[in-house]
Amino acid sequence: MAWGIAIRNPERPSDEPAGMRWPKPGWPRWSAPRLAQIILAANGFALLILIVGMLAVSETRRGLVDAKIDALRAEGELIANVLAEGAAESDPAPVLLGDEARAILRQLYVPQDVRVRIFDKGVRTVADSHLLSSRFDVVPLPDIGEGGAGGVNDQRPVFTRFLEGIGGVFRTREERDVLRRSLREEVDIAILGQTTSGVRRQEDGTRVVSVSIPIQPVQAVVGVVTLESFDLDALIASERRALLPFIVIAAVVTILSSLMLTVFIARPIRRLAVAAHEARMAGGKRVEMPHLEGRRDEIGELGLALHAMTEALYDRMDAIEQFAADVAHELKNPLTSIRSAVETLPKAKDDERRARLLAVIQSDVKRLDRLITDISRASRLDAELAREDTARFDFAALLKDIVESYRDARQSGPDLVFEPVAGSAMIEGRAGPLGQVVRNLIDNAVTFAPKDRASRIKLRVFRDHRNGLPAWTLTVEDEGPGIPEENLETVFKRFYTDRPKGAAFGTHSGLGLAIARQIVKAHGGAIHAENRKGDDGHVRGARFVVTLPAARGE
Repeated sequence: MAWGIAIRNPERPSDEPAGMRWPKPGWPRWSAPRLAQIILAANGFALLILIVGMLAVSETRRGLVDAKIDALRAEGELIANVLAEGAAESDPAPVLLGDEARAILRQLYVPQDVRVRIFDKGVRTVADSHLLSSRFDVVPLPDIGEGGAGGVNDQRPVFTRFLEGIGGVFRTREERDVLRRSLREEVDIAILGQTTSGVRRQEDGTRVVSVSIPIQPVQAVVGVVTLESFDLDALIASERRALLPFIVIAAVVTILSSLMLTVFIARPIRRLAVAAHEARMAGGKRVEMPHLEGRRDEIGELGLALHAMTEALYDRMDAIEQFAADVAHELKNPLTSIRSAVETLPKAKDDERRARLLAVIQSDVKRLDRLITDISRASRLDAELAREDTARFDFAALLKDIVESYRDARQSGPDLVFEPVAGSAMIEGRAGPLGQVVRNLIDNAVTFAPKDRASRIKLRVFRDHRNGLPAWTLTVEDEGPGIPEENLETVFKRFYTDRPKGAAFGTHSGLGLAIARQIVKAHGGAIHAENRKGDDGHVRGARFVVTLPAARGE
């Protein structure tokens, strides 16, 4: 039997690369992006915790500041009304009476965290609740050489000022103007009859919530009462402390998610990268890729693909080495015969013997030429298959054309019978190489057709399934002696020949079936040989079975 491809592991299906362990038929080829879901869920949860905490605390702080301003305004309006009634004089001109204003302020209840100041129309301090209650502000003097006493000396920690600077990006323009306003500017506005309020900064950098209300007995403004609350920074600090649990929880979740991603993504990828580097540096020695078949995610698919790829590369390297050895062996035989004939030719004493030696030399030269041609074609086949574009075509129509061309060209020999399928048999591939497969199978069947009687070669194509997917199957049957059971795989080995009796020696290179299997595998199909047996169990001929995936939508 002619033609073949080397099979190193007969126990493995010949149409699957070594080491290939794809999921069972019916499983999805690619799983859902579970790693993407895990990454998004973990980091999104941490971010959600932080955002919710910040929004909750920010909303609470804004509400507290607004409530404090409203409380100060209500209390200030009450004090301004009392002062307008009991500490103002309008005859001969509106004026604020300082002694009466201090007396009224002394009698009023002022909370511990609130400071009340009363200014007259000339913006001079008339009364101060801190002075009346014997409370004084203690301001540390700057070190010598660091600036005068009148300069701004921000005593707040650097981190607090950093956070304040970041927060300033989100303030409105009006809020920033109020923050830079001084107490004198605020009182000047109130002297004009306009109530002002907001959060402003003191010379030491701390913030104070203040409200300035004009004192108006009737229409004329005789003074201003200013209420200040100094606990805003303490409130913000406490709110930041309230934010700490949210930050800690978010940090813990982020760290755990990072560790999880490291364990489940970074470490396996690192293992694969190290194994790939070792394979590159191994110089052809087999390096086992990490086994990640248990993972049903993208990393598992990557590990499986790398494992299959390296095994395929190793198989290809082994095949190249074996191919080189087979080529050397096959070329050595005719060369040895030619050398022997050339050495014997000068010693031939008659013309008949010299003619026989020359015939041997010519036959071996033709054999060498045929071997070199087939070897060159086999070595270029993979590259040609990779470069040639695939197309959708009718496999049944291709078979019909090939059978008709054989019928037209042959005058004798076995009868060629083709049983077409009803309709079309659409596949996606390369019509030229697949036509070569069919011709090789027909030529092989013709070679083994019985010469002593009429016979036929039968081609049949029918619908089938392979690995749970639709496919088309071609069978080529002859009525020859069949194939020995132990050689059903050997016939596909390179340079394997088992010609029938009477066939000329050296007329076949033994590459036809090897090339056929190579082409079929490149199209994702499979090819194997079997014997046809009758009811009595005797072999009635050989059958070659080619299965090719159907085109999409078939």
